[in-house]
Amino acid sequence: MTVDDANAGRGAEPPEAPTYPTPHHEVDHTAEPSHDPLAIRLEQLILGADRRYTPFQAARTAGVSMELASRFWRAMGFADIGQAKALTEADVLALRRLAGLVEAGLLSEPMAVQVARSTGQTTARLAEWQIDSFLEGLTEPPEPGMTRTEVTYPLVELLLPELEEFLIYVWRRQLAAATGRVVQAADDEEMVDRRLAVGFADLVGFTRLTRRLEEEELGELVEAFETTCADLVAAHGGRLIKTLGDEVLYCADDPGTAAEIALRLIETLGHDETMPALRVGIAFGTVTTRMGDVFGTTVNLASRLTSIAPKDAVLVDDAFAEELTRTGEAPVSETEAAEEAARAEKEGRQPVTYRFALQPTYQRSVRGVGVVEPWLLSRRPT
Repeated sequence: MTVDDANAGRGAEPPEAPTYPTPHHEVDHTAEPSHDPLAIRLEQLILGADRRYTPFQAARTAGVSMELASRFWRAMGFADIGQAKALTEADVLALRRLAGLVEAGLLSEPMAVQVARSTGQTTARLAEWQIDSFLEGLTEPPEPGMTRTEVTYPLVELLLPELEEFLIYVWRRQLAAATGRVVQAADDEEMVDRRLAVGFADLVGFTRLTRRLEEEELGELVEAFETTCADLVAAHGGRLIKTLGDEVLYCADDPGTAAEIALRLIETLGHDETMPALRVGIAFGTVTTRMGDVFGTTVNLASRLTSIAPKDAVLVDDAFAEELTRTGEAPVSETEAAEEAARAEKEGRQPVTYRFALQPTYQRSVRGVGVVEPWLLSRRPT
C-alpha cells in the first residue's frame, strides 16, 4: 500500500491491513498487547504516551507505506499485533525519522532497515538483562504483605530517567570511539574490510558442567566468566564482539593487544578455582565488519584454533606470529634471542627485550580451513 492509497482511504478504515512474510526468528506472532492494568500503566510511564494508533493509522500518520512500516517494526523485533490500537506518538515519530533519513538520501532503505535491526537486537538484549538481573531482584517486596505490583511502578519511575541518561552517555562514548577508528582507516575499503586480530576464548568442558551444576550455579558461573572477559578486553584496548555463554569473541587492532588480552584471560581465570580451564585461539588478517559483528576466514580460523588449543593455552596462526615478530614483540628465534642476550650481558649492554614467546607446533588439518601450523603463545619472563 502506498501513501496515496492510505490517504484515499481516510473515510473508512480497512478491516485488516495487509500482512507481509516475516522471518520466524524475528518476532513472536502470538504476542498481543497486554490488557493488565499495571502493565498498561508501566508502559505509559516508560513510553511517555498513551496507546492511540493501530499500525495502519501510525503508518498513515507518519506518511509511510504500511509495507515499509512493517519492515521497520519487524527489523526492530516488534511483534505483529494485527490492527490492535497499541502504538503511540513515539512510534509515529520513529517511523518519520527513519523514513526521513531515506528520503533525504542519508540512508538507503536497506541500510535504514539494518539500523533498525541492529538497534532493536542490541537494546532488546539490554532490556531483557535489566529486567532479569536488575529489576527482578530490586522489586522483591521489602516488607511482608507488600506485593510486587506496589513496588514496581515507583521504582521504575525513579530509575527510568537515570538509566536513560546513562544509556545515552555510554552510546555516545562508544560512537565516538567507533568513529575515531573509521576516520583513521587508511582507505574506504578498510572501513569495511580491515586487518584485525580476532580471538576466541572458550571454557573447556562446559557441556559437562551444564549436567552437573544447578541452574543458578551455572548462571553465576557464566556471568562471572562474561564479566571477567569483558573487563579484561576493555581494560587492555580490545573490543568485545559478543558472548556465547561459554565463549567470547573479541578483536583488537594489533596482535600485541590481542596477545596481552589472551594471556591475561588465561592468567586471571586460572586463579579462579570455580572456573573450568580456558583455551584461546587467535588469528590475524582481513575481517569484514557488519552490524557490530565480524565475519570472514580470519574469524573462522580463530574459532578452529580455539577448538584444538590445549587447556589454559593460546594458539595463534602463522600470520599472527609473523606480525608479532615484525613489530618486535616476539623474537623470530628463541635460540637467537638467547644468544643475543648472552652477548649483551658479556658486553655489558642492555639486551633486547620481548613481551611474548612463540613456539611452533606440528602441522595439522583443520576442518573448513585446511592445513595450518599453529604457534603456541606464551609470556616471556621479565
